[in-house]
Amino acid sequence: MTVSAQATATHAAPSRSRPARGFVVGAVAAVVGLLPWLVSGMRLPLQNLWATEGIPDQMPLVLLPFSQYQVTTIPALLVTGAALAGIAVRAGRLSLAAALAGVLVVQGAAVVQTARAVDAGLEDRTESTLYLAGLVAVAVASVLVGVVVLLLVAGAPRAGALLGLGVAALLLQPWLGALVVPSGTVPGDNAMTLLGALRWVAPVLIGAAVAWAGVRTLGRAVAACAVLLGLWLVPALLTAVSSAVGSRVLARDLPGMLEYGVQVFRAAVTMPDLVLPPLVVAVAVAAVGLAARGLLSRTRGRAGAHR
Repeated sequence: MTVSAQATATHAAPSRSRPARGFVVGAVAAVVGLLPWLVSGMRLPLQNLWATEGIPDQMPLVLLPFSQYQVTTIPALLVTGAALAGIAVRAGRLSLAAALAGVLVVQGAAVVQTARAVDAGLEDRTESTLYLAGLVAVAVASVLVGVVVLLLVAGAPRAGALLGLGVAALLLQPWLGALVVPSGTVPGDNAMTLLGALRWVAPVLIGAAVAWAGVRTLGRAVAACAVLLGLWLVPALLTAVSSAVGSRVLARDLPGMLEYGVQVFRAAVTMPDLVLPPLVVAVAVAAVGLAARGLLSRTRGRAGAHR
């Protein structure tokens, strides 16, 4: 082999391995996203429309918690995994397409496997079809949101990346909550304390993300306002959805369920004790971070001028 051929082979090997690394990183990130459900034992929650008498230990093993009581956990699991892949791609300069493929393979398999297992056990009724279709729709929509988050975090300018990080931060609280209190367990005093502390995760992360992105351009300033708006509205929306969909009383009353969800949302979004503290914390963290960035930049500038 000539010297030029050896050089070509040497340079080709890393280029071939780069997509493979990206795929593996994407797949691993997707699995990490499912971690709170995996450590819970993966037993399908008891179903109101199950064809046979439901016994927790005899429910099938599934890769996603398909249940009307887990409609906020499903997007948390899927979007968090996609966001982790996006962060890894941006930090490690991995193949975006390969990482996206890795995420979609794992998450697509999880949705299909869970849907088939649930479909096999539900009663043969119209309500069962609608129930399963609704859960599949939630899962598919969550995968699509995760794709957008991954693309923004991995490859967009800082304004776009800030939007993706904001969405991920808002869904990290239910993800951590599912990790602290796995499905089917009863939280103790320590777990309840941790659950209360999780309220501050999204504000701190969103403030840090704003400080990282900066607000010097119009796009970054608009993105910062958008993620703060999300910090105000999204927790109230998640509370409203979980309260309405998780109500057995309203399970067969869709108009009543919608009305109740709207009432809960309005109450949660207009309650100062719930709304203001997270916003204040996020703004404070962003302000401190931006001030630290400015100070560091000026210090570097002076050091460069003296060289």
